[in-house]
Amino acid sequence: MDFDINTWINGYLEELKSLFGAHLLFVGLQGSYGRGEATDSSDIDVVVILNHMTPLDLKAYSTMLDTLPNREKVCGFISGRQELINWERSDLFQFYHDTTPIFGSIDFLLPLIGKEDIQRAVRIGACNIYHMCGHNMVHEKDAEILKALYKSAAFTVQAIYYDQTETYIKQKAELIPALQPQEQEILQTGITFMQQPNMAQTEFERLSELLFIWAAGLIIKYKAE
Repeated sequence: MDFDINTWINGYLEELKSLFGAHLLFVGLQGSYGRGEATDSSDIDVVVILNHMTPLDLKAYSTMLDTLPNREKVCGFISGRQELINWERSDLFQFYHDTTPIFGSIDFLLPLIGKEDIQRAVRIGACNIYHMCGHNMVHEKDAEILKALYKSAAFTVQAIYYDQTETYIKQKAELIPALQPQEQEILQTGITFMQQPNMAQTEFERLSELLFIWAAGLIIKYKAE
């Protein structure tokens, strides 16, 4: 890979500090670069938290990004501190643990996240997968949608493991051996999609059923009290 994420991040951080100054609280990296699993096609998924954010800040940030190399690869999340503190707690669980800090800290989020928020993250993830997987099996029958669902299922698997062990493992290859067989199969299938892109098409029915049944079981297991 010719692209060097560390070189890019250093330049990006300099521009951010110049733009926002003391208002810049935190910068982090999510996604495949944050997990050390990036490929040539990976996006640069960055997180920016400001003391306070306005639409003018968004405009200024967009203009700054346009001056950087590899602009087309950049995506991510930008927010004010108070908005983040009051965010949906089940989202904050994944957000906190999946973000690799580059500048500053978001440890102020950790006391806000309880066990019920982690279990809610599992339940919401399972409900979304169940809904979209069933819809896809009946209507679109689209292999790309199935691959995307397996990708999102990885986050639900991470939440399940954390709920059971209070340990968050970012890298999928490291997480797989620690999982129960059903979650192992779900996560491994998602990884295999990256190596065998046509598998979702050739085994669409079997892999859809596998994901659908798994999600259905989670919805029942993690039912709301």
